[in-house]
Amino acid sequence: MKKKVLGLLIVILVISNLFASISLASWFDEEDDINSNQIKIGFLLKTMQEERYLRDKFAFEDEVKRLGAKLIFDAASNDENLQLARFKRMLDKNVDVVVLQPVSSNKTSEMIELAHKQGVKVVGYDSLILNADLDAHVMQDSWAVGRLQGEAMLEWFKEKKGKVEGNVVLIKGHPNDSNAIMMTSGAKRIIKNNSGLNLVAERWHKGWSSDKAMATAVELLDKYDNNIDAFICNNSGMARGIIAALEAKGLADSDKVFVAGSDADLQNIKYLVQGKQNVEIFKKIKPLAKAAANLAYKLAKNPRKEIKELTVVDRMLNNGYKEVPTIVTPIVRVIKDNIDQTVIKADFYDKDDIYKD
Repeated sequence: MKKKVLGLLIVILVISNLFASISLASWFDEEDDINSNQIKIGFLLKTMQEERYLRDKFAFEDEVKRLGAKLIFDAASNDENLQLARFKRMLDKNVDVVVLQPVSSNKTSEMIELAHKQGVKVVGYDSLILNADLDAHVMQDSWAVGRLQGEAMLEWFKEKKGKVEGNVVLIKGHPNDSNAIMMTSGAKRIIKNNSGLNLVAERWHKGWSSDKAMATAVELLDKYDNNIDAFICNNSGMARGIIAALEAKGLADSDKVFVAGSDADLQNIKYLVQGKQNVEIFKKIKPLAKAAANLAYKLAKNPRKEIKELTVVDRMLNNGYKEVPTIVTPIVRVIKDNIDQTVIKADFYDKDDIYKD
């Protein structure tokens, strides 16, 4: 029942786009009538535009409550200036730690400087914050996302074409987003290692816009007389834009054109079943959100301790300023044949969500 309610909420939010222009603080924050000694954890996402982010919010909130802390939550509608303003507001609410998913990975140093002046630590979430004194980072391996998409594409070429040869387009997310950069890099490594593949275009799409991705696909399909074999997309929403363009051309068929997405949004999983899309990458949200909430809580409780004293660090990641202690959580490739063993087994969706018309 809880999943059905969550699914309904996701549909309502995606359709209405309620979160595009208003602050979420009043929706999710209780009044500050709590014990002043209670730990406050800020969680600031770049947007609520994508289906997955309501799941991030709920999983993070559940873990914060379990730990006995107070959540201060907001999102920034993919607007850098708005994110800065909402970050400052979190500091005004005397948060102990902020978990931050940046709108733009290389324009966040001011936020971290402001936080550190107030003795507040910052944990990067999902997208790596570049060129800044970031305290820690929790992520899924975005480079591996692109690699998995690329490997699935190679398998498709071998099966459908008999050889790895054809035209490929990379549909990239918001400019300067570290996730978009790393996913693209992972996919490009596969493309560059296969001389029969021709990368005909790679385009950024501000705000991770599905509509802009659709426009890109229409333009390129017209330019190349529909001779595009594969589209690799940095997220699920843009993959839906690609499929919309392919539908208009009568090409939305996974045997004709390869399409890869990332995030495992419900509609994209349905596209796998319908034979319109080839692969999605399931980024397990609960482990990501819970790891970030746990680390934030430990930092708030133990501000003088090193990260490695508080948790297992999977790798040290260079962000252009320093080596950042980083926790990495799982990703899984999803195709039509393993839906039941992946997103359904993980309790991400019910069977009825996917298979029922």
